[in-house]
Amino acid sequence: PPRLGGLTGRARVLHADEASLAARLPYADVLLVWDFTSDAVRRAWPGEGPRPRWVHTASAGADHLMCPELVASDTVVTNARGVFDQPIAEYVAALVLALAKDLPRTLELQRERSWRHRETRRIAGTRACVVGSGPIGRAVARTLKALGITTALVGREARPGVHAGAELDRLLSRADWVVCAAPLTDATRGMFDARRFGMMQPSAHFINIGRGPLVVEDDLVAALSKRWIAGAALDVFAHEPLPADSPLWTAPGLLVSPHMSGDTVGWRDELGAQFVELYEAWEAGRPLRNVVDKERGYVPGP
Repeated sequence: PPRLGGLTGRARVLHADEASLAARLPYADVLLVWDFTSDAVRRAWPGEGPRPRWVHTASAGADHLMCPELVASDTVVTNARGVFDQPIAEYVAALVLALAKDLPRTLELQRERSWRHRETRRIAGTRACVVGSGPIGRAVARTLKALGITTALVGREARPGVHAGAELDRLLSRADWVVCAAPLTDATRGMFDARRFGMMQPSAHFINIGRGPLVVEDDLVAALSKRWIAGAALDVFAHEPLPADSPLWTAPGLLVSPHMSGDTVGWRDELGAQFVELYEAWEAGRPLRNVVDKERGYVPGP
């Protein structure tokens, strides 16, 4: 990880991989989880004995960490909240524009040297339903509103500017754009399935920049194949990298990107600098920011 020079002389930094993590956990005061694709922490944590007092994951999601033993412990878990919000919002806006303006087909026709005039869709005045009211969801909603899209933000509970989860089905049925930015929990796993895709308008597009298992991928392929919805874009998947034989690669109207929506130039530096800042607070005994509610699986609050 870059930008950890500020820890020189203040902390003994050891590196671990999946094979060595379990043996080193009992001797660590702090654990920095740099590889957000690995579930090594969840597999290494179980058992009695000393464990780190603080775990920080360099990612927005914390689902890859959580196991019953960690949830029940007094270990504090923090995440990289704040680093990815605006980059992901910009990526979603780019996807909305690309889908509305049929840019994938324009590129295909250019490669074919085919001049084919088409009409595209105006996005100002359309409706979006953004599912997930954390910092990423709120940044997405702000950005879409700037494009003239009427946006409804859906969270677990109702609060000013946020609809309760119980309203989701109603909002889905009216949306032109459905953006999934929810955290992965037991309650949200598989929330976008055949029933929910069937509620959407035939002209609607679905975008997932949250977590792959939030979507029942076979149901999405079926919804696209049957033209239940007009198109979709996925940046996250149940299994990553996406296997070469996955039907998602060839699903009609689907844009596939390799979990890159939040990764702008310099993002690793930002993650390293954020960890050092949090470490300084932890070392001084000050309260930590970005503390994950381990029962819920995300950082609560605005």
